[in-house]
Amino acid sequence: MRFFAILLFWQVFILPGSAKFTAGPEATVLRDGQPFRGFGINYFDCFLRVLHDPADPSHDAGFALLAGKGIPFVRFCATGYWPSDLKLYQENPDEYFRRLDAVVASAAKHKVGLVPSLFWHHACVPDLVGESMDQWAEPGSKTRALMNRYIREVVTRYRDNPVIEAWEFGNEFSLQASLPNAAEHRPPIQTALGTPATRSEKDDLTYAMVRTAFTAFATEIRRHDPDRLILTGDSFPRLSAWHQEHEKSWTHDSPSQFSEALSLANPDPVNAISVHAYQDDDQRLAAAMAVSRQLNKPLFVGEAGSPGNRDEDNAICRKLVKAIVDQRVPLAALWVFDLASQPDFTITPDNKRAWQLDLISEANRQLKIPAKGS
Repeated sequence: MRFFAILLFWQVFILPGSAKFTAGPEATVLRDGQPFRGFGINYFDCFLRVLHDPADPSHDAGFALLAGKGIPFVRFCATGYWPSDLKLYQENPDEYFRRLDAVVASAAKHKVGLVPSLFWHHACVPDLVGESMDQWAEPGSKTRALMNRYIREVVTRYRDNPVIEAWEFGNEFSLQASLPNAAEHRPPIQTALGTPATRSEKDDLTYAMVRTAFTAFATEIRRHDPDRLILTGDSFPRLSAWHQEHEKSWTHDSPSQFSEALSLANPDPVNAISVHAYQDDDQRLAAAMAVSRQLNKPLFVGEAGSPGNRDEDNAICRKLVKAIVDQRVPLAALWVFDLASQPDFTITPDNKRAWQLDLISEANRQLKIPAKGS
């Protein structure tokens, strides 16, 4: 038993799996200090499946397959989704981290980088500590205290492991913000999974609250890790984001208002621009790259894809990937690998969407930056 414990320690904390992403000059990305562009994939539940069942080894086969396709990194949920998922973290943190260690070790073994999203579902932490969503913006709240604690424990545990590429806050927090019909879109209620039985206007996020949380997250990350990329995990701003914040309306934004909304959604010390691209979002990539260059923050398309298997669905996916390659976006990740709960989106090596793995393998060949002198 002691031998295997020592082996796991070396896999998790010592063995190189890849090399971290840092911000380069002119809104570029460096990997191990060298210019880098790459197309990864979302492996949303590679940790959640181990968190739910420690005997489930399937993530390892997934990393092996992705490595074989030359896919350089995955973005994943590095926490619970529902409050009940974090019961183990509260009651037995050693076991919780043993399971996360196993995922990190597997990725390192297969040399697949990791982009952990530390607070994927915006309601999970406030629900866990018995607070409303607005407490993300309150420095003295239980929500922020748990955020800081989790950041400290995760970042100090893995910051010396090169398999960790970047740190991400959560998933699409800004899509929940300043909604004109916010009362109709409050977080779901699942009391059996740890949510409260009721919601109120205190659960209605605003853009100001989200920006405050993003800034606090990035500030805390920088206390423990001096240079990795810090990502919000946001999608493209809604088409009406500026008007939602200033007028509480669904009026579509002008190009300059879009640029302002995207800039504000990625506040310092966040040092990259995060968007998610679906449907016709390929038409907004050039504008996002312009904001990226203006702020000198590299663009990360954290999700891109299209559901379904019809010819028109496949064409949308190809169009998005082509736009990412044509715009020379530094980092992107396809949605989503081996996620049984999303049958219209999941990509596995033996389903009708398997061709998308080869699509991003080819994208990586096109995005690759030639070595100096070659």
